Amino acid sequence: MNQPFKPRRVSLAYSGGLDTSCIIPWLVETYGCEVIAVVADVGQGARELEGIQEKAIRSGATKCVIKDLRKAFLEEFAYPMAITGSVYEGRYLLGTSIARPIIARAQVEVALAEDCDALSHGCTGKGNDQVRFECTFAALAPHLQVIAPWRLWDLKSREQMLDYLKVRSIPCAASAEKIYSRDANIWHISHEGGDLEDPWKAPPEDVWMLTCDPKLAPDAGAEITVSFRSGFPTALDGVPMDSVTLLENLNRAGGAHGIGRIDLVENRLVGMKSRGAYETPGGTILMEALRGLEQLCYDRDTMQWRQKLALDFARIVYEGTWFTPVREVLWASAQNAAQVLDGDVRVRLFKGTAKVSGRRSPNSLYSQDFATFGADDVYDQTHAEGFIRLFSLPARIRALRDAANPQTAQKNAAARTSSPQVTR
Repeated sequence: MNQPFKPRRVSLAYSGGLDTSCIIPWLVETYGCEVIAVVADVGQGARELEGIQEKAIRSGATKCVIKDLRKAFLEEFAYPMAITGSVYEGRYLLGTSIARPIIARAQVEVALAEDCDALSHGCTGKGNDQVRFECTFAALAPHLQVIAPWRLWDLKSREQMLDYLKVRSIPCAASAEKIYSRDANIWHISHEGGDLEDPWKAPPEDVWMLTCDPKLAPDAGAEITVSFRSGFPTALDGVPMDSVTLLENLNRAGGAHGIGRIDLVENRLVGMKSRGAYETPGGTILMEALRGLEQLCYDRDTMQWRQKLALDFARIVYEGTWFTPVREVLWASAQNAAQVLDGDVRVRLFKGTAKVSGRRSPNSLYSQDFATFGADDVYDQTHAEGFIRLFSLPARIRALRDAANPQTAQKNAAARTSSPQVTR
């Protein structure tokens, strides 16, 4: 008979929030193991990281490792996702989803370096994140056991968890009055819970943290120019910047003009629907700018291919299957296409909207000589007649067939002109 697994040392993805503050003592008390807390700095802000190392140790962790992942998060994960145009269900810019693979990867790296025999996370059994973390674990360290306390312990409510910490004199900034569950990184912040659980209620203004109310944004608006090299942003308004500084500046500019607010009811991977409010100010500007550059540099077939790829890539990001051959193949294709995405895009920011107002590229396929409605020497308009006859040939053949068979023609005409029935 197999004995229950009893870990010796566990690598825990640690945020310092309520869940993981409970998990450290729970692991120690349940298994008698050591806990290595792994803190991933993905740009959630200095306030979230302040004192986190001491907090982990006071909670019972043997060691706390903080890894600055901001640059890698943007350059290896978020920016490639933006280049593919990935948006989940037409609205969500995947801010939480795209951060999970790099956090889990860092957790595995620490686990291997510290000779851990198990990995743990604070994801609930109802959410998507448990899948994202554990798919990464399976791909990078399949020999390590996974412990998911939310699927094992008896703590079922925020109040129970607060009492659990109080009895053990473990400090935590969480309180019973904090009604929203939030997840932040340099790409976005998400908000769930509280009034947001009723999809009929509009998000209260106290939900939003990164963006101002668009109605209160400056009446004058603003313009910002983003420069790209092979699809990766390199400068703002002509000033070269590193990846982190650039997105921080875009976040500030977007937030000041109310850019990037999304209120969404989405389909979770685990089968239920959830309602969330998302803020992605800099990412929204960046995505708009990239689409503007594509308009110049991608031919029609490449553009349509990229739009199809975006759906598959978004699904991969949302489901957490980043470390898979198919994701690598899709990114290799997108990266190859994006080699031509060099240039500058001017984006107009105005009361919650970000719209391209100008674009230029040395690789532009746009030719004013061809596109002009005036006289030109490069396009003979009489050639269009032959093209149209060939392009419409299937319709012409069908019409000729119907003309030879009146009964078929009448049936087909009725099918084409019939109106859908409206149920009242």
